[in-house]
Amino acid sequence: MIAILDYGVGNLFSLQSSLDSIGEASIITRDPRQIHQADRLILPGVGAFCDAIGQLKHFGLDQVIRQETASGKPLLGICLGMQLLFQTSMENGIHQGLGLIPGTVRPLFPVVPSSCKIPHIGWNQLHQTRSSALFSRILQDSFVYFVHSYYAADCSDFVIATTDYGIPLTAAVACGCVYGCQFHPEKSGAVGLEILKTFCQEVD
Repeated sequence: MIAILDYGVGNLFSLQSSLDSIGEASIITRDPRQIHQADRLILPGVGAFCDAIGQLKHFGLDQVIRQETASGKPLLGICLGMQLLFQTSMENGIHQGLGLIPGTVRPLFPVVPSSCKIPHIGWNQLHQTRSSALFSRILQDSFVYFVHSYYAADCSDFVIATTDYGIPLTAAVACGCVYGCQFHPEKSGAVGLEILKTFCQEVD
């Protein structure tokens, strides 16, 4: 059973539909008991970092996530959900994240060239920079779908894939049982479904 963490932020039902399509049972929940009973966790997210971390704390899910990942339970953060895994974010001030992966979330402006529109929206190639079980079912340079205005920095030891948007940007990270995708697997067609399937069936 996959627990999709519900803290009032994220494309929950789109993600659940994707899991349904690959035959993976899931539950949308914020109940600590159900989260503890689940085999794997997915942390989705859209919107502002400060609002999202506030919602996690409001429901007590920040502590639940830390406890479950400390026990070795696999977690996949998606888009803003990936950014929440880091120590800090510079979105509209300085905000503390979950601290599961060392690094800082920084704005794309003015890092990317002026010719690159912000937010970064659309299909870009995924360049795998080191071997990871998460990408064992997809080809190098597969296309996935991005929507973001901030990116993960200061985390080179944990980057498993980048994407080129004028400069190389962090596209995916891994630290022990914790994984993150800046892109949306649930919006990335067959490639995204293979990534979700791998997370559900193979990573540990």
